[in-house]
Amino acid sequence: MKISILGGSGFIGSCFVRSLLKSDSDINYSFLKNDPTYKNGFQLDITNKKNVKEFFQKNNSDVVIFSSALTNVDLCETKPELAQTINVEGTENILNECKLYNSKLIYISTSAVFDGTKSEFSETDNPSPTSVYGITKLKGEKIIRKSGIPFLILRTDQPYGWPEKWQHTNSVYRVISSLEKNVKFNEVIDWFNTPTYVPEFVHATNLLIEKEMEGIFHIVGSEYINRYEWALKIADTFGLKKELIHKISSLDLDLHVKRNNVKLSNKKLKDKIGFEMSDIKKGLEKMLNDQINF
Repeated sequence: MKISILGGSGFIGSCFVRSLLKSDSDINYSFLKNDPTYKNGFQLDITNKKNVKEFFQKNNSDVVIFSSALTNVDLCETKPELAQTINVEGTENILNECKLYNSKLIYISTSAVFDGTKSEFSETDNPSPTSVYGITKLKGEKIIRKSGIPFLILRTDQPYGWPEKWQHTNSVYRVISSLEKNVKFNEVIDWFNTPTYVPEFVHATNLLIEKEMEGIFHIVGSEYINRYEWALKIADTFGLKKELIHKISSLDLDLHVKRNNVKLSNKKLKDKIGFEMSDIKKGLEKMLNDQINF
């Protein structure tokens, strides 16, 4: 099987590249600025139609894993035109080529397509985003669902793990970095997430590909938790000082957009392929053990 990973230098994309390079699949990947220098990398700007066509001409793949996006929630809010260009028009460019080459499209989406008004959201619930980021990602989902091509839409929440040196930090790594320096760390008490260990997200996706699944899946961890309690568990797992972690409210932060508390159910994933995502404790323990091999 030939697989393209778009956004192969990103946090989730690079994990796909590292994982799939160990498989029997024929792998290629794209990057925008930071070339990870893995095997078979190509520069790609998904907003440039000519560039996209050239990439697909060189890489006619059976499966396209699409992890490129503008994910900075506040930047999307302040620059909605940019979010539209990357998250919607960029998706259209990729989708058009997938149609041409009969490629299955795997689209990485987000819990931000929901408004947080329910206690739990399944794949059958109607999305109702309240942020520009969520709105543009939902537009991408709708374009794909109407396309007629085989697809997987994979919604996730708060991906964490060990970042490459050129990548942005994530919630877990940010806590670890601060506490290791004995620096006071403020964490929000009223934000809740279903945190997701990225290598598990990749593994679950690979299983969905192997089993030729299609449709929408929520690939998230198995525990819903607020950021403060999450930070305490990080400190416990990595042997760091919990007393350096202090509670704050999201009202204390200068943000352009409110974050909704969205609990995604991953029941469908377990029911369909028999794979159970880790809770916080198990996910963090896996990250600790993976540190040696990173």
